[in-house]
Amino acid sequence: MKVENYNILGIIPARGGSKGVIRKNIRLVADKPLIHWSIAEAKKSTLLSNYYVTTDDDEIAEVATLCGAQVIDRPSELAQDKTPMIPVLQHLCREAELLNGIKYDYILLMQPTAPMRTSDDIDKAIELLVSDEYFDSLVSVYQVDDCHPSRMYTCDSGRLIPFYEEPAGSLRQDLLPVYHRNGAIYMSSRKLLMADGKLVSDNTLAYVMSKNDSANIDDEDDLLIADFLMKKRLELK
Repeated sequence: MKVENYNILGIIPARGGSKGVIRKNIRLVADKPLIHWSIAEAKKSTLLSNYYVTTDDDEIAEVATLCGAQVIDRPSELAQDKTPMIPVLQHLCREAELLNGIKYDYILLMQPTAPMRTSDDIDKAIELLVSDEYFDSLVSVYQVDDCHPSRMYTCDSGRLIPFYEEPAGSLRQDLLPVYHRNGAIYMSSRKLLMADGKLVSDNTLAYVMSKNDSANIDDEDDLLIADFLMKKRLELK
């Protein structure tokens, strides 16, 4: 079956009560609300069947609507500080299936805090997972360089203990490549999410992105970095 024949649901979660960066989903990045960047790229995707913003917050819902997204209200019990992502995605999937009268084959999560992801990334990730029946989930990552585990330690009573035993005499470029999740794309089969209650399985594909495209906003400094990177990208267009 062609990729275009699969029903792919895109989900953009945007809770109102963010703590690390207050009101982060509508803070400005390159003069646009942060959530705008995820909505704009989801809109340009040629392989997403539908996409929705899920939020408990009226202001975020209004901004998302102005950006061109459809919004599904999230119940308050699914918008608490410690609410896991899985039930949020399951709720949105059920609501979207009722609205559209279809059953989705795959669900693709796009967190607004990873604004550098493009529609090309979305569609390539979809093609990658759908074309290989062995895998039932996909996660976007970037290759770690300066933060390689060979430079990391645990600490026991003040004594540094290497976290990763680096081969003697090895050069940096000889180290085993390692990858870090960047939060831009998580994709899973419907069965994995709805029946198994998982987003990531033991059979997970890697979608590798560049470090610059992997900016992820957890604090105010991250917001400044994302603002800089997005402005530079727009200047180059």
